[in-house]
Amino acid sequence: MAQLATLAAGCFWSVELAYQRVPGVTKTSVGYTQGTTKDPTYREVCSGRTGHVEAVQVEYDPAQVSFKQLLDVFWKKHDPTQKNRQGNDVGSQYRSGIYYHTEQQKEEAIASMKEEEAKLKKPIMTEILPATTYYLAEDYHQQYLEKGVSGRKQSAAKMCNDPIRCYG
Repeated sequence: MAQLATLAAGCFWSVELAYQRVPGVTKTSVGYTQGTTKDPTYREVCSGRTGHVEAVQVEYDPAQVSFKQLLDVFWKKHDPTQKNRQGNDVGSQYRSGIYYHTEQQKEEAIASMKEEEAKLKKPIMTEILPATTYYLAEDYHQQYLEKGVSGRKQSAAKMCNDPIRCYG
């Protein structure tokens, strides 16, 4: 039976593409979570006043890919030692977060973060919290890099190792 993982690691476009490429991931979407405004828009989230974070929700088959493997992708995809930013994207909507759906996910997330912090030898700013209401982002954000804007289509093929280029 499919399970859900909800993760935030900066701009959701490139994070989603990274998960689309993982065998065992059956569906991805980008959206907003952990905030206070009902049905927020991209413009509202970007204002920083809703409390939401840009996140990716991943549906996966645990017989093919474990939550721990999804966390490995998460840690490699961004710099979890930065607070409220990733690269040029700055603001609380770009914070790092693992939003768990089960107690097992919570335990695995905490253990994984401790392992990563020991490797990095720096404090990790990633929040680990229960998943709250997840609102789908506008349709044009969904599979944005795979769709390709201005002829910049990027592969979402399973196991693809092409560099992910994010642009907006």
